[in-house]
Parts: sequence; structure tokens; C-alpha cells
Amino acid sequence: MINHEDNSQTSIIERTADYKPPHTWRSWLIGRPLSTADSDHQTIGKVVGLAVFASDALSSTAYATQEILVILAAAGTMAFGLVFPISMAIVALLAIVTISYEQTIHAYPSGGGAYIVARDNLGEIPALIAGSSLLIDYILTVSVSIASGVAQITSAFPSLYEYRVVIAVAFIMFVMVMNLRGVKESGVAFAIPTYFFVLMMLVTVGAGLFRFFAGTLGGVIDPPELESLHGTTSAIGAFLILHAFASGTTALTGVEAISNGITAFKEPRSKNAGVTLIWMSLILGSLFLGISYLAKEIGAIPSESETVISQLARTVYGSRGIPYLMLIAATSVILIMAANTAFADFPRLGALVAKDGFLPRQLTYRGSRLVYSRGIVTLAIIASLLLVVFQASVTRLIPLYAIGVFLSFTLSQGGMTLRWWKIGKLKAGESKAERGSTLHFEKSWCSKMIVNGVGAVCTFIVMMVFAITKFHDGAYVVLFLIPALVGIFWMIHRHYNGLAKKLSLDNFGIIPPHSIRHRVIMPVSGVHQGTLAALRYARMLSDDVTAVHVVVEPAESEKVRAKWETWGEGVRMVLLDSPYRLFIEPILGYISDIAEHRQPGETITIVVPEFVSDSRVTATLHTNTAEILRSQLKHQHGIVITNVPYHVHEEEGLH
Repeated sequence: MINHEDNSQTSIIERTADYKPPHTWRSWLIGRPLSTADSDHQTIGKVVGLAVFASDALSSTAYATQEILVILAAAGTMAFGLVFPISMAIVALLAIVTISYEQTIHAYPSGGGAYIVARDNLGEIPALIAGSSLLIDYILTVSVSIASGVAQITSAFPSLYEYRVVIAVAFIMFVMVMNLRGVKESGVAFAIPTYFFVLMMLVTVGAGLFRFFAGTLGGVIDPPELESLHGTTSAIGAFLILHAFASGTTALTGVEAISNGITAFKEPRSKNAGVTLIWMSLILGSLFLGISYLAKEIGAIPSESETVISQLARTVYGSRGIPYLMLIAATSVILIMAANTAFADFPRLGALVAKDGFLPRQLTYRGSRLVYSRGIVTLAIIASLLLVVFQASVTRLIPLYAIGVFLSFTLSQGGMTLRWWKIGKLKAGESKAERGSTLHFEKSWCSKMIVNGVGAVCTFIVMMVFAITKFHDGAYVVLFLIPALVGIFWMIHRHYNGLAKKLSLDNFGIIPPHSIRHRVIMPVSGVHQGTLAALRYARMLSDDVTAVHVVVEPAESEKVRAKWETWGEGVRMVLLDSPYRLFIEPILGYISDIAEHRQPGETITIVVPEFVSDSRVTATLHTNTAEILRSQLKHQHGIVITNVPYHVHEEEGLH
């Protein structure tokens, strides 16, 4: 409504659109469109949050132990005894990282994780490194978890092994569609399988430990053949142990996911997210240690043909019966669902980076179901390509994995350490607003700084160990990919900044005067009712109108000339002879010549008659001259292309 008491020259009218999106095939596939007002109703609680954001971390129990054994296999089965001590060291690191991220969650209740923490405390370059590391990690999370889930299926059904890539891509498409339906719906759908997996793993590990201490467990019957890494053997040494440790740290991937997705939780967000993080870490640590201990005791052999989980399950249950199949099914589902964590966080992080101008702005737009649908689709496409390239092999993908997440761990904890140091400089009761949070004085700032500092040091050491031990296995790809991605971020940012400066109204002054001259050029292929409608519109714009006809067939052009003399209303027509039967090029040349000799302040408008059919099929029978001219002329200054549609109903016939 207009405020009549406002004496300003500009009136602002607020009005709500009554339009509601119609029900289409997309509504059936991803659900009915949601209003922006429904955002608060799409938040999730701790129980569903564990399924959405912890499935990645929990699923790593299915392959982390196996990846340790794969490295230790280079020294033979005698080295397998080290799997449990290495797992204990990894769980200790998990505890440190969990405590560190618990502090991050409460310090940054709006989410953002490592990217926001690094941006506010370390600067833009570290923030972009953290952001690129996490984005790469999320892509690899989808690829590794889906590939591992398919490996579980092919362990139970070997005949499906040759179809593993097709099955993996199909699963990615399924998870993508589920996430396009919304965070709440995908979380509820995946909650039951998540808790079923946790229950089955706890039962399996518990039964295995009971049978072991009762002396009835035994070893793996008919284990796969031992294949040492790269077909070589080596002695047990510090490098081998560190290499195995680095492979096992994949169990920690996904720990940061909750800190990135705090905004998805119900209020109080930080408290709910923090509790969910602790639940996740306790379950992850317990299962990981139990699986590693039992794998050592039963003599499990790491193999591409049968997973360690499969060997453990058939040893504990004594066969490939119902309990075995239930565990394999639960493990396969949780591994496939682990991709859901990345699908929940990748679009959110992409939107944050895009909002700061380092990624395309389109990633900040939410789709009909209040999710960042463009980010979801982008993640699905890239992850699918990775699976095709690496043939859905977990062992080939793992070396690319984890280094990025530990780099982001280090930057996040380093940023938090600096944040506590800044808080220590404040006086009691004093606060200071920053871009992503507000600093408040806390008495316990020193102890919290030490916790995050220890976390930063530990994750940095692990990152370096991973980079060195996994360098030749493929980690070098990520080490080069992260700087390349940061460079792309800066190129995008520079473009947006340059464009913003050119479009800025700061120091703009007054609006420039209207053009003193307006010239209209109208391409004409034939003279009919559509042409005359465009001509009437052109004459409304200016008295200086020129019709242009390209002479391709002289006989047809004579008909056009005759009709124009009758119906052209005295408007001049230029006939452009085209001996090589070209149409667009002669018109472009004519327009360029006019534009080159135009007067200062003169605007040239190209008015193009456009036939519009009610049928998409018959529309393909007509050349869209307006679109062709627009694509060719849009980079020239002072030229406007306008198409004048002429609608013909099919029952009226074609003119």
C-alpha cells in the first residue's frame, strides 16, 4: 500500500504474490514446494540429527580397521597384532578432536565450521584453504562411502562385482533425490537404518567379545588370500606403523560435519548439536575399538573380494545366515547413507563460500524444498564421475581421502586457539562483534585455548604423516588440487568484486540524461501479420525505423518488396544482397556499420518479429532469429534486442 503522507518522489508498494507452484512430476519426485515461512519447521532434533550428520563418521567403522590391515599386510600377518594399539591411538585422537569441536559448536552457533572459524581468526586465504579442503573431502566422502557400501554387497553376492560402478552411481542418484526432498524428510527416512546399523554392530561386537572370552569364537574359516600392498613386503618399522595409522584416521572423517550444520538443529541449536557430537564420538570409538580387537583375534585378512566386516560377521555367527545378512545389509545401508552427511553439508558450505563471493552465486539459492538444490546436484555429478574413474575401488579412493579433512581440522582448531587468545585480551563483561560471532570474556579462556591448541597440533601432525605416507599412493593429487581450487576461488571473487565496482551507485552522481536519438532496425524475412505487429511496435519507439531484408533468393525477395510497398506504411527498407545465401552475417555487418557511425547518445534497438507456437513440437520448425541476434550482439554497447512475439493457435493454421 502507498503511504500518502510520504512526500518523496518514489513510492514503494509491498504486495504478496498469490501464485502457488503447480503439482508436476517434480512434486511427485521431491515433494510439494515449501514456503519460506516453513523454514523453522524443517529443523531437526538430536535423534534425527545423528542420522543426518553422524552417518559418515559411524560408517567409517566398516572400513577403517580394514584400511589399517591393508597397510600392515606389507609386513605379513605377524604385523596384524598392531591393529588394536593403532586403533587405540586413533580413538585418543578422536577424543581430542571431539572436545575441540564441542567448543567450536558453542562458539559459533550459526555454523560454518572450519571455514567460518578460519575466516574470522586467520584470514581469507586460510579460510579458502579450509573451505576447499572440506569441499573436496565431502566429494570423496560420497565416493568412498558409496564404494564401500557396494563392496559390502558384492562380498555377500560376488556375482554383482562386475556391476559395482553402475550400482554405486545408482545409489548416488537415490541419495541425491532423497536430499532434494529436504533435510527433515531425508533425516527421518535415514534414521531407522542408522539405528539399525548401530544396533546390529553392537550386537555383533558384543557377541564376538562374549564368544572370545568364552573361548568359542575361533578364527575366520576360508579367509581370502593375503595380498601385500603393491605386491611388496617390508619389515615392521616406524614408517609402516605411521602409514597404517594414517589410513586408520579415516575413522575421524565426518566429525566436523555437525559443526558445519548447526543451523539444521532445533533450538537450542548449540546444545543439541553438541550432545549429538558426543553421542556420535562415543558410538564411533566403541565400535571401532571392538572391531579392531576382534579382527586381530579371528585373523581377518584385508581383501577387495571380502571385507573385514563380512569375515567378522560370518565368524561370530558361524555362517552366512540371517544374522550375517542382516549385518551386511545394515552395513551396506549405513555406508550408502554416509553420503547423506556430505549431501547435507556440501551445499551449506558451498552456499557460505558463494555468499562471500568465492563460488558462483547460484549456490546460495534454495530450491523448492528449502535446500540448496544446485549444490546437491553438483555434488552428485562430481562424485559419480570419481566412482567411474576409480572403478568404485575403496582402496584406490582412500589415499585421496582424509588429508583434506585433517587440514581443515588444523585450521579450525588453530583459528579457535587464536579466538580464545583474543577473548583473553578482553576485560570482564566486555564483548566484541566479529563477522561470524561475538566475542565475550570468559574466565576459562586459557584452558579452552590449550584444548584447541593441542587439537591443532595433533591434527597437524596427523596431516603431515598422512601427506608423507600416502603421497605416492595418490595424496599428491589433493595437495595440488587444493591450491588450484583456492586459485579458482580468487578468480571468481575478483570477477564479482570488479563487477560490483562497475555497477556500484557510490559516487555515481545523478542519473544520466535520456538518449537524444533512438534508431530502430527491424529484420524482415517475409511480410505477414507478425511483421506488421512488430512494425507497429517499432514505430511506437521511434520515427527512425529501417526494415532490413536479406536477399537470398531474388524471386522471393521481389515478393517481399511488393508486399512491403503495400503494407510497409512508408517505412524504408534496405535490401541486403547475400550471394553466399547467408542470413545472420549480412544483418550483423549492417548493424555494425550503423553502430560504428552512430551519433553520441544514440541507442540502436533491433526489433525482431518472432513466431510463437502453442506447440513445442511445431516450435522447432521455426528459426529463432531473436535469440541468434541476441547472442551475437549482447556484448556490444548501446544496442538493445527486442523480440515481438506473434502468437498463432494451431487451429488457426500457420501464416
